[in-house]
Amino acid sequence: MFYNEYSFWGMHMFWWIAWMILLFWIFATPYDIPGQRRTISSPLDILQKRFAAGKITNVEYQEAKATLTNDLAK
Repeated sequence: MFYNEYSFWGMHMFWWIAWMILLFWIFATPYDIPGQRRTISSPLDILQKRFAAGKITNVEYQEAKATLTNDLAK
């Protein structure tokens, strides 16, 4: 290994830092990756999540569920 003029294995210290930042950015950021497969939620799943979160009442949930199940049966 040569340590002349801040060179490590043929690369300057700046490049090592740049690679570390790039790798950290790729593996540690919580952003979605383009082209990543996602599961598609059905309307009934979305309705159940809204009911569980308390965004709709029991009456609204039952009416919407009846509508969705009638539409799915056709």
